[in-house]
This record gives sequence, structure tokens and C-alpha cells, in this order.
Amino acid sequence: MWHVIRQMVRTGIVTEPPPADFQRIEIARIHDELLGILGRALTIREVDAGSCNGCELEIHALGNPYYNIEGLGIKFVASPRHADMLLVTGPVSRHMEEALRRTLDATPEPRIVVAVGDCGCSGGIFGAGGYASCGRVAEVIPVDVEVPGCPPTPLALLRGILGAVRGKARS
Repeated sequence: MWHVIRQMVRTGIVTEPPPADFQRIEIARIHDELLGILGRALTIREVDAGSCNGCELEIHALGNPYYNIEGLGIKFVASPRHADMLLVTGPVSRHMEEALRRTLDATPEPRIVVAVGDCGCSGGIFGAGGYASCGRVAEVIPVDVEVPGCPPTPLALLRGILGAVRGKARS
């Protein structure tokens, strides 16, 4: 046990530096604009259509105190019947194709569909049209906004959600 404590003392605290000030300013701006547009809660149903879970890790990071989407009134829900937005990750596997369509059908209008990650937007390296993949999300259901990245950062996800909400507010 003492060798572990010595190692901890020698190594010190090893964490990544906090995000730059411009990121904090942009996050605050996105929060303000989202609250201004929404004026109420936004509920999201996240659907993993066959991803590697990299995008899910970044989506989970949105719930930490730094990004604080709960403070904006944005909540993740278990049922598509309670959702305003579908956040879909991964290339759509053949086994998830029908489930994704049923999830879209169960989501009430007006709904927003956001494809997340390179796999969701373009099929990525896994969705090149093999026997087990239907490809990108837009080949199975209509998509309003795409958030590229492998995986996209939480800030990129916030920008994508804001873009989707902005687009719906205009129409």
C-alpha cells in the first residue's frame, strides 16, 4: 500500500486543464439562447442505433456540472412518447432499423431528429453498406440536423441542439 501512496505523491494531480475561457463564454451564450428560444423544457430521447458508444460518452458529459443541460430545462426521457427531440447515434444496424422507425412514429409532432457523430451523419467506418448496416440515419428516417465528429465534443452537441431548436423555432 505504501508504494501506491509514494507513487501518488510523486506523480501529483494529473487532470486535464479546464476548458479555455472562450469555451465558457460560448457555453454561456448557447445556454442563454436556448433558454430564450425554448422558454420551457426540451425533452430528448437518445437512440443508439448501432454505435461504438463514443458518442454516448460525450452525450453523458452534457449532464455534468460544467455543461449543465438540466439547468437549461433539457432532459433525457425514457419514452419517445414524452420526447420533443430524437438524438440518434451510430450507423443504423439492420436489427435497429424497425425499432428506429417505431421510435420516430411514437415521437409526437413537432419533433426534431438529430444525427450524432460521423457514423450517424455519413455511416462512418462501420456503415459502408455491409450486410449488417443500413448506413447513415438519414437513409432510415428523416434528419433535421447533423452533428459530425468522431465523437463530437459536448460543445458541438450543444451547438447542434441549439441549431435544431433554432430551425424548429423559425418554421
